[in-house]
Amino acid sequence: MLFLPGRGDHYEKYFETLQYYADAGWRVTAVDWRGQGGSGRFLDDSQVGHIDDFSTWISDLRFFWTKWTTETPGPHVVLAHSMGGHLAMRALVEKAISPDAVAMSAPMLGVQTAGMPLGLNHLFAKLMCMIGRGEVAAWKVSEKPLSSMNLRGRILTHDDERYGDELAWWSIRPEVKLGPPSWHWIERAIASIRMLDEPGRLESIQTPILLLATTADQLVSTPRIVKDSKRLPNAETLIFGKEAAHELLREADVVRDQCLERITAFMDKYAPAK
Repeated sequence: MLFLPGRGDHYEKYFETLQYYADAGWRVTAVDWRGQGGSGRFLDDSQVGHIDDFSTWISDLRFFWTKWTTETPGPHVVLAHSMGGHLAMRALVEKAISPDAVAMSAPMLGVQTAGMPLGLNHLFAKLMCMIGRGEVAAWKVSEKPLSSMNLRGRILTHDDERYGDELAWWSIRPEVKLGPPSWHWIERAIASIRMLDEPGRLESIQTPILLLATTADQLVSTPRIVKDSKRLPNAETLIFGKEAAHELLREADVVRDQCLERITAFMDKYAPAK
């Protein structure tokens, strides 16, 4: 099982879930994306999330996938969260990976746009890059514009202890902490999202995919997740309501346990141990 974390994440946040699947018999591997977690930074300001282009991450994943699948016995599956879900989906489209099954937690197939068309958000991000703001943080703090740090926990999870675990890691390993993304990251993210919206892209994926989401998500677009699930030839969904926030795998047990059970059943169905 390969775990792919979200934007601004580091794999230590998910030790609890990774241990759960290790105890269940999976050989679990997790990575930090280039430019976040323990994988360095692109900018002098270590708190600004940045990438030259999302294709860089796809190239990294293609290289890692080839090495990982060569060195480990199958079946090979992917568990991905948020931006990791977006990158996994794009990697499937570009045939950079060939897993037996994929489970995605709140995948970033679309983003919250404050009611504005995605194309208008994209245009604004392009303008910010054109006037030299590309490497500047798109907002000051937290996970979304105009949201203070004291509200960040509720945007991510209803479980105070699991949220506190992330803050503890910031103290133990300060180098893994990452703030808001740059305007260039925003522009490249929207471009990548719009690419997946092109006809035939998702329709070409034959891999079984489980999509987990919540209608209360304040970061990614759940309507887009539902829409895209209908374009995928072999997809299942599990959709929560106000009881769940963005980080489904770090939610309160009443939600998290359902996610783990559904993922386990999905993997047993499509990628049983040989």
